[in-house]
Amino acid sequence: MFKKILIANRGEIALRVICACKELGIKTVAVYSEPDRNSLHVRFADEALCIGPARAGESYLNIPAIMSAAEISNVEAIHPGYGLLSENANFAHVCETSNLKFIGPPSAVIRTMGEKEKARQAMKRCGVPILPGSDGVIASEAEALEWAQQIGYPVIVKASAGGGGRGMRVIRSAEELPHMFAAAHSEAASAFGNGDLYMEKFIERPRHIEFQILADEHGNAVSLGERDCSVQRRHQKLIEESPSPAVKPELRARINGILEKTMKEIGYQNAGTVEFLMDEDGQLHFIEMNTRIQVEHPVTEFVTGVDLVKAQLRIASGEKLTDILTGPIVPKGHAMECRINAEHPEKFTPSAGKITVFHVPGGNGVRVDTAQYQEGVVPPYYDSLIAKLIVHGANREEALARMERALGMFIVEGIHTSIPLHQRILADEDFRAGRFDTKFMERFMPQKKH
Repeated sequence: MFKKILIANRGEIALRVICACKELGIKTVAVYSEPDRNSLHVRFADEALCIGPARAGESYLNIPAIMSAAEISNVEAIHPGYGLLSENANFAHVCETSNLKFIGPPSAVIRTMGEKEKARQAMKRCGVPILPGSDGVIASEAEALEWAQQIGYPVIVKASAGGGGRGMRVIRSAEELPHMFAAAHSEAASAFGNGDLYMEKFIERPRHIEFQILADEHGNAVSLGERDCSVQRRHQKLIEESPSPAVKPELRARINGILEKTMKEIGYQNAGTVEFLMDEDGQLHFIEMNTRIQVEHPVTEFVTGVDLVKAQLRIASGEKLTDILTGPIVPKGHAMECRINAEHPEKFTPSAGKITVFHVPGGNGVRVDTAQYQEGVVPPYYDSLIAKLIVHGANREEALARMERALGMFIVEGIHTSIPLHQRILADEDFRAGRFDTKFMERFMPQKKH
């Protein structure tokens, strides 16, 4: 096991990694930007080093600064958390060539999975179900028209080099295609420095289903089941739960088996998430793989009893899954997570500032992952996520009741948060019945404006 690692991240995920390390007896080194000087991840790490000013490009995305901090503090490994540099193949490669263990998959695997079309083809070769689409990157508008005619409208073009909704356009007719294709290409080039696009069949009202996997460095892999992340706004997830109300046991078992075989074939290591869209017929279609720990990993931890961050650390140190997992994975109960963001619950505008009151809920089956505290300051420079409220119940009904109770006892003053929005969503009849998809918020928000 490692003696000391550096955490190349901030906020709640940095603190989450510190907690896992403390329980494993690993010393931690935090890095921070100037505005984060008083953050809890800085306070609770064994060592902390300032790596730059507020701007992420000069601090948390500054690879030379992070590597210098790693050298100064004499660490053995780097945990990238999520976001920031976590899926940066170049960063992973720099760690590898510097004899520092990158706590994640090899850089070559990150690079393949990061290029969406390459990932799609790799999954297709392994038997993972994918949407009908182009065989590769589309070279021209004329080729795009040919593929769209072959696939059948509506289609969607996506940036090969990125995600988050950028470089993505839904095209419903041949007349729309030239403008939409050009716009997607331009946006992808601007956002990712790579304008390559590929095309898939567009599902009108899909559910967003993702499967959590773990793979060690000895050729073993396990799939820990799915999370339903369909409730989202502008491709940003709001609520996640496990298991999905829409996934039947037979489908879960089949996809688990396919993914375990696939991870072995592609040489995957550490934690990762394979994301799917579910169509109206209940069939799953691969869309992308995230080669890191996810924001919503706690819901899987609740239902499986597996500490995913500890598993990451143990895998990276060379342990086998058979030693990390005590036996077969048997999911129990139902878990749900609400992302508490520092933003106006109606306007969705950021709400930075000083927190004057901060009271987190507790009690049976309630967990709060946060790095915020009373009198703490939410800076305007980074992601708006300030806490994750996660609950676990014997079934979905109990999880819903527990989440409602916990949201009502979560008090944050001084800034706006998304707590009132979550309370309204949980009161919605369709959500309570499990009748939702990725278009849920588009239908939900207009009716709440009156």
